[in-house]
Amino acid sequence: MELAHSLLLNEEAYNQLGEVQKAEFIFDWLRYLEKLLLATSRSDVKEKQKTLIEQLLSLLNSSPGPPTRKLLAKNLGILYSIGDTFSVYETIDKCNDLIRSKDDSPSYLPTKLAAVVCLGSLYKKLGRMLGNTFTDTVGNILKAMKSAESQGRYEIMLSLQNILKGLGAAATPCHRDVYKAARSCLTDRSMAVRCAAAKCLLELQNEASFMWSTDLDSVATLCFKSFEGSNYDVRISVSKLLGTVLAKAIISKHPGAAASRQSIRRVSLEEVLELLGTGFLRGSSGFLRASGDMLKGTSSVSRDVRVGVTQAYVVFVSTLGGAWLEKNFATFLSHILSLVSQSHPKVTQTQIDAICGRRCVSFILRATIGGLGEKAQIAAAKDICQAIWKLKKVVDAMMSDGNLETRLGSTDVAASQHMLVCALQELGNLIHSLGTTAAPLLQDSSAGILDSVISVILHPSISVRLAAAWCLHCITVALPSYLTPLLDRCLERLTVLKSSPEAVTGFSFAVAALLGAVKHCPLGIPHGKGKIIMALAEDLLCSAAQNSRLAAQRTQAGWLLIAALMTLGSAVVSHHLVRVLLLWKCVFPVSPKDLETEKSRGDSFTWQVTLEGRAGALCAIKSFVSHCGDLLTEEVIQRLLPPLPCAVDLLTQLSSILKSYGSPLKTLSLVYRQRLYELLILLPPETYEGNLCAILKELAADLTASDTQVAASTFLLPPLCHRDDLLLLSPLLQETDHRFIEEQLLLGNGIACGSLEYDPYSIYEKDVEGDSVPKPLPPTLSVINSAVKLFGVVCAHVGEAQRLLILEQLLDSIKHTKGARQQVVQLHVVSSVSSFLKYVAGSKRNLGPEEMRRPALALVMGALESPNPLLRCAAAEAWARLTQVVDDGTFTAALAQVSFDKLKSARDVVTRTGHSLALGSLHRYLGGISSSQHLNSCVGILYTLSQDSTSPDVQTWALHALSLIIDSAGPLYYMHVEPTLSLIIMLLLNVPPTHAEVHQSLGRCLNALITTLGPELQGNSTSVSTLRTSCLLGCAVMQDNPDCLVQAQAISCLQQLHMFAPRHVNLSSLVSCLCVNLCSPYLLLRRAVLACLRQLVQREAAEVSEHAVMLAKESREELAPDANIREVGLEGALLTLLDKETDERLCHDIKETLNHMLTSMAVDKLSFWLKLCKDVLAASADFTTVTCVDTMQEEEGDKGDDASVLTTRNDDKSHPFTNPRWATRVFAAECVCRIINQCENAHSAHFDIALAQEMKKRDSRNDFLVLHLADLIRMAFMAATDHSDQLRLSGLETLLVVIRRFATIPEPEFPGHVILEQYQANVGAALRPAFTSETPPDVTAKACQVCSAWIASGVVSDLNDLRRVHQLLVSSLTKIQAGKEALSHLYNESASTMEILAVLKAWAEVYIIAVERHKNHRQPLKTATCSEESVRDGSHSSDGLLDLVHTDLGTLSRLWLAALQDFALLTLPSEFASQLPVEGGAFYTAETSENAKLHYYNSWALILHATALWLTSTGFVVADPDEGASNLSRPVTPTSMCQGSSSGATVKSPEDVYTDRFHLILGISVEFLCSLRSDATMESITACLHALQALLDVPWPRSKIGSDQDLGIELLNVLHRVILTRESPSIQLASLEVVRQIICAAQEHVKEKRRSAEVDDGAAEKETLPEFGEGKDTGGLVPGKSLVFATLELCVCILVRQLPELNPKLTGSPGVKATKPQMLSEDGSRLVSAALVILSEIPAVCSPEGSISILPTILYLTIGVLRETAVRVPGGQLSSTVAASLQALRGILSSPMASAEKSHVAWTDLLRSALTTVLDCWDPVDGTHQELDEVSLLTAITVFILSTSPEVTTIPCLQKRCIEKFKVTLEIKDPMVQIKTYQLLLSIFQYPNPAVSYPYIYSLVSSIVEKLQEIDKRKPEDTTELQLFQEGIKVLEALVAVAEEQHRSQLVACLLPILISFLLDENALGSATSIMRNLHDFALQNLMHIGPQYSSVFKSVMASSPALKARLEAAIKGNQESVKVRIPTSKHTKHSGKNSSIQLKTNFL
Repeated sequence: MELAHSLLLNEEAYNQLGEVQKAEFIFDWLRYLEKLLLATSRSDVKEKQKTLIEQLLSLLNSSPGPPTRKLLAKNLGILYSIGDTFSVYETIDKCNDLIRSKDDSPSYLPTKLAAVVCLGSLYKKLGRMLGNTFTDTVGNILKAMKSAESQGRYEIMLSLQNILKGLGAAATPCHRDVYKAARSCLTDRSMAVRCAAAKCLLELQNEASFMWSTDLDSVATLCFKSFEGSNYDVRISVSKLLGTVLAKAIISKHPGAAASRQSIRRVSLEEVLELLGTGFLRGSSGFLRASGDMLKGTSSVSRDVRVGVTQAYVVFVSTLGGAWLEKNFATFLSHILSLVSQSHPKVTQTQIDAICGRRCVSFILRATIGGLGEKAQIAAAKDICQAIWKLKKVVDAMMSDGNLETRLGSTDVAASQHMLVCALQELGNLIHSLGTTAAPLLQDSSAGILDSVISVILHPSISVRLAAAWCLHCITVALPSYLTPLLDRCLERLTVLKSSPEAVTGFSFAVAALLGAVKHCPLGIPHGKGKIIMALAEDLLCSAAQNSRLAAQRTQAGWLLIAALMTLGSAVVSHHLVRVLLLWKCVFPVSPKDLETEKSRGDSFTWQVTLEGRAGALCAIKSFVSHCGDLLTEEVIQRLLPPLPCAVDLLTQLSSILKSYGSPLKTLSLVYRQRLYELLILLPPETYEGNLCAILKELAADLTASDTQVAASTFLLPPLCHRDDLLLLSPLLQETDHRFIEEQLLLGNGIACGSLEYDPYSIYEKDVEGDSVPKPLPPTLSVINSAVKLFGVVCAHVGEAQRLLILEQLLDSIKHTKGARQQVVQLHVVSSVSSFLKYVAGSKRNLGPEEMRRPALALVMGALESPNPLLRCAAAEAWARLTQVVDDGTFTAALAQVSFDKLKSARDVVTRTGHSLALGSLHRYLGGISSSQHLNSCVGILYTLSQDSTSPDVQTWALHALSLIIDSAGPLYYMHVEPTLSLIIMLLLNVPPTHAEVHQSLGRCLNALITTLGPELQGNSTSVSTLRTSCLLGCAVMQDNPDCLVQAQAISCLQQLHMFAPRHVNLSSLVSCLCVNLCSPYLLLRRAVLACLRQLVQREAAEVSEHAVMLAKESREELAPDANIREVGLEGALLTLLDKETDERLCHDIKETLNHMLTSMAVDKLSFWLKLCKDVLAASADFTTVTCVDTMQEEEGDKGDDASVLTTRNDDKSHPFTNPRWATRVFAAECVCRIINQCENAHSAHFDIALAQEMKKRDSRNDFLVLHLADLIRMAFMAATDHSDQLRLSGLETLLVVIRRFATIPEPEFPGHVILEQYQANVGAALRPAFTSETPPDVTAKACQVCSAWIASGVVSDLNDLRRVHQLLVSSLTKIQAGKEALSHLYNESASTMEILAVLKAWAEVYIIAVERHKNHRQPLKTATCSEESVRDGSHSSDGLLDLVHTDLGTLSRLWLAALQDFALLTLPSEFASQLPVEGGAFYTAETSENAKLHYYNSWALILHATALWLTSTGFVVADPDEGASNLSRPVTPTSMCQGSSSGATVKSPEDVYTDRFHLILGISVEFLCSLRSDATMESITACLHALQALLDVPWPRSKIGSDQDLGIELLNVLHRVILTRESPSIQLASLEVVRQIICAAQEHVKEKRRSAEVDDGAAEKETLPEFGEGKDTGGLVPGKSLVFATLELCVCILVRQLPELNPKLTGSPGVKATKPQMLSEDGSRLVSAALVILSEIPAVCSPEGSISILPTILYLTIGVLRETAVRVPGGQLSSTVAASLQALRGILSSPMASAEKSHVAWTDLLRSALTTVLDCWDPVDGTHQELDEVSLLTAITVFILSTSPEVTTIPCLQKRCIEKFKVTLEIKDPMVQIKTYQLLLSIFQYPNPAVSYPYIYSLVSSIVEKLQEIDKRKPEDTTELQLFQEGIKVLEALVAVAEEQHRSQLVACLLPILISFLLDENALGSATSIMRNLHDFALQNLMHIGPQYSSVFKSVMASSPALKARLEAAIKGNQESVKVRIPTSKHTKHSGKNSSIQLKTNFL
């Protein structure tokens, strides 16, 4: 294919190819040429133009296929527009000659068509440059059209469209001729030609003014004719034409001057609407002709005309635009409603027609009003309401008119009913889509919406009553706050007007509809409503018999209420179940005998009532089974069953009852059947085993009944066909935007669309299609539907003989009928058999014995050859299922063979299509397992069929079957890939575009092939690249196809290719194709576009976005006219689309796409994204609310960078988003939160204003979130104060995120303040509206969370400012104080629980923070380094915050305790349910406990923490009497904790109260921590642990824990589990803190017991003292019973997890293993340190014997940590773990147990061993030297020396080794090590016991002195060396102090020369380094200090060394200026000091 990529056609390569390849080659070259021409310079093109044109024209004669001719023509046009135009006339003449040619052979046709297409393209591109040639051309083309066949007419129309487009107004002379030609084509028998003609006329009307003036009527009539017998595409094209022309007629009021002479008549809106109305009402028959038919009463407007006109209405309005509709809405509405009014009885003469007419009207209203903005929609709703009032008045007048002309009255009433139904449904839809933004509309009393709807509930027509009820349903789904009031109002009316039949049905419908709305309202309704409704229903049922006039209505109403009640779910129903089951039992007779007596007794009326009641009861039970599945226990099922056999009996008797009482019962008996079938489908078949045969017989009779005339295949079969096969059938089955009205065409003329009046019981069901009205089918159809479903189940469960019999019977029934009846029966029978096979296959059963196969096969086989395509589809599916359930290879092969034979022999379309699909289905269900030979024959046959150009249908089905085979064969198909691909390409290049369905199947094949090839498409081998090129070529052909579904296929193929071989898909052309189709009128194409976009942006979002913007800027006409990509980018276009789109799947894809784009690009394009979100949020905000706060921020306009520029610029221009809906605004608010989260993972400057400003200065392209803070706050504010509740929630969430992320960022310009502080007014203003009384509880709850976050964030330090927000919390606290009774009764009780708990949680958070700040400020105030002023501020606020909370603490603590008690009750296991209080808890009611649990789970943790802190602050001890009184008065309130449910008679003692509270907190914590659910939040766990810490901070609870050992152990085990299951370091640390407190509590307890024992037994002998502490006298610790053991386990767990080397099992040997020491992470170090602290505390809990048993473990672990973490840290520091282990070691060694007499000996031994272990760490093991830190080990040794009793360390062997270590260390060169060593020695030398210190002094001093004397030679160079000398001196000075009197003088004499050698004289002092200077100062000070102390020695040394004396004097002089000191200089003598020092040294040895 590379050879095709040249400017001129490579003829050499071309001629070597085969036929198929030639076509491919040409197409590829033309594609390349198109891109190349646009990129090549003009001169180069001109150079080769001649040759090129010759080559292109020669292609005309090579019969090019449709895609090729289109490209060829395009290239000719481009070539002439770039190059010279000399030869263009020749080219045009040549084309005209080709068209004139007389050759009519099929082979010449492509050439003629290509010539036509070329002409179109040339004129389109060159237009007026071609001068007057067009008249000839047009004439020639029109002449050719007379003899052309459909393809020719199609191409000619499109070509004329292009000619008109190119010439514009210049083509006026031909307009009339073209118009005439197009008129005839508009009613052509080929649908494609009609579409093309409509496009041509649409182009024509741009210039031809006569179309929308003089000829307007005839254009309209023509369009109406065109709609007759049309398909979906024609309706879309023609309605676009009609709508546009009519809109033009209205808009163009001022024709030009030339035209004014012809006096064009003006057209008014009324005339245009009248014209459209005529089409709707009378169809295409003109005015005169219709009258004759009308007199006969035969004509009926065909449905397709009506649907077409309906679409034209919508186009008409959308062309005129939203503003026009707003202005003229009232006129438009009255016209549209009049279409179904009494003045046109034709539309509504039968119920079926009426329903279809109503659908059309509803569609028009929905499609037009739905597109308006929210304000306009509210105005429209008021208009609709006016219309309803008017109609209501008419009806009232009729009704009150007495009986003068009752009959007339009733027809009139009936006639207005349809208008009312449409108005009510649209009103419902409007309010539903407005959501809570409709609140002002309903509050507006002048509109009176609710009154008008409720007043219509009494209308005489049942459809109107139902529509009114549905309207109420919509209103309450949109505005949940109206649910309870409306329910109350309807129930009240129902009770009062019980004697009016209309009221009983109307208000029962309304109540049912409202109950159906409850599941859409998360806040629910009060629980008590269920009781009222149940009582009312029972009352209606009981009173039904009293009044025969009302019997039927009351019965229906009673059961309807019960059935609707079931939708409230188990929580409500469980309370009423017993009564419902009782009623159910009473409805049916007890035994068959009673049924017989019933039959003999009744009359027609009583049977009507009885059937109504029984059908209702069945419906109620069905509703129960489907909505309350969890209540269906064995017991309940047993109680449900008894009436069933009787119900089935009645079913069998129905036919005889019907015979007796005639037709009034017909519908009711159908309804009864359907209800019973529906219930049985839901119940498990085992429950009605005994009745299976009877049911089966009835089903068979229903399915083959003689009176069903209607073949409703379109609703029966689709569920039984495979989803993919439905694509073969009419596009009507596919989803489109017009599905709502197109459905009626699908069903055929005799069948009604679904409508609410067919089944009032469906009013409470959840509708399948989102928000539209439920559309149940008429009973005749729905009974068949249910029968088919049930047949599948029952037939699979009866015995095999019975099953065989019934199949035979069904087969016979088909044979015995004829004609249309036979088709109906066959349809029903095949449906039920398919259903049976589907059920059997799905439940993995078997068909049964062999003889079963014959009838099943015969049934399916017959259907495979049925003329109904849907039936063939279903049969092919059943065919495959049959092989699946027989599961026998030979049978499968035999079936396949049958199909092969049929396909080979048959010539008719039906057989060929049916059997080819059957082969495909076989493969789908049996996969690629069948033999390859079988596969080969299948593929061979399908190849042949797919090339049968005489029948597009056969091609379509064969190709579809081929795609199924490719899909299922998988790798087996590889051998066929190349031939299949070339077949597909050949067909794509040759099948005419008019056969779109063939192209769709080709697309599916290509898609399947790409999937089969998969990642192999990336390969580089020639074969792979050829395949890949072919695939891309195929996609390109499909992209150019005019059919939208084919384009959708092309996009999904490219999507697959992009997934497998992304480098080879041209992204920019793909993106341009996606952008163009973003707003396509075809739903499936839009879906394909978004599915593809969603995939692309996951991988390369930035590229996709850039391509889209580039393309938008380059292309002259807008890519997607509705989406403004140029201005707002692809992202903005998607947001706009999201706002307009109604299809849920599409909206979901749009959101996903935007989320992916946001994730990958928001940080880089921050301003862009924030501006998008801001525009969406601001476009609809009421600016009045926003401005009031923005005034404060004007001055910081410069800070927000470009934010202010953006807002001002947009004011004068139109907004990029016009009135986005609330759902879109909610999405924008969520995006803001996502952007903030994205920035969190990006650069730190996003949250650091100083850094951000600096980086922005450096490079202005840098952009950081913190610079947009003003915008973030503004957006959150706009959202939080909107009308829409969902948006308010999102806004508050955004505000919360902003507060949490930005609270700590300091404001660089005002130190001590934070950046959020300036926005406190906004935050307050955003929160305030959420606390008004009418706000729903979920919004208030969210606002509380924001309040507490704001107060806790510490942004505002000034109390007066804080008070604003604090006041909101105070107000809500007063509101909830009354408990669950106080709050509104609008919602379910659990909603008030939610609100109360949210308030309590918010207060808890504030209190916790207040206490924390108070604590932090109390401690570090002394060391605070911050400036004075900020400390003052801070302390003032921290205490102030606590004071703020303090005022309400009394109330709060009471409520907190009550909430915790509730929570404790709710978390009890279910077996304690009987013991729970009957009336519920303080804040929940017993009935709503399930819903309430969730809210308690969300808030208990913080409340627990706060309560623990409060109890801690009171210290559990009543301090002074007056406080005590208040403290005690709290617990005794009825709601409070310790009271439980007992009465207030017994007042507990304070001790009991506190014990209860203590156990409550402890119990809740342990219960939570011991079984952590996977969804437990970190926040809860942390809060719970903090609560325990707080609790154990005070003595009283500690004494409780200490004295109850089991409690302590239990707690430790729970904490152990927490540590094992939660990795978070913060949680583990908090747990360890609690462990430490428990050990402390135990210590205190042991101490206390010892103390009291000593006091008690003061006189007795010490020996008899009992042992306290663990381990008693034996020292044994029992696991599970021992606190110490539990603690050890926990510590070991922590240590081993951080340092696995501590585990001897792991390291393989019990000894020390040489591993390198390691540094732990900061968290790890903290954990290890905490564990060590606990270890060191343990011995104090044990008795002496106990301590002996645990000491080895503790020492092993402590020394182990030391060994494993003793890393050398630069600067000689100790690592934190080493420091902790040394600290712990010191604690253990100095334990009193070491000296206790009982344990002294053992301890001494163990401690010696421990010291040996430490010393051993030093020595190399296995010859490798460990890199341990000497300082750490030396410190450890020092700790041993100083902290243990002397006998441990003074035994010679150990002492010698210790001294050895010090010697070695002193020799180490590192000054830091030496410094540390000196410091350690200093502490040893000063040890008071000479036995310990002297040996070290003797061994080590001499070397220290030596080192110090080197100072003269080796001057210290840096501060460390200086420090080293200073430490050395300190050691010597200490020695002097310790030494005995007789040695002291020698030591001083030794010290002085060293000190003096450090001194400098005056001259040296000036030039000395700072280090030497410091040394000099140090020495001088020390000399001044020592001199007076040991004056005699001082004098004698001075005397003996004159040099020293001189040096000292010089130094003192030099220092005189700076330091004035008195020194005894009188007694200075000279002497040489050298040998004296040596001599002193020898003395020491």
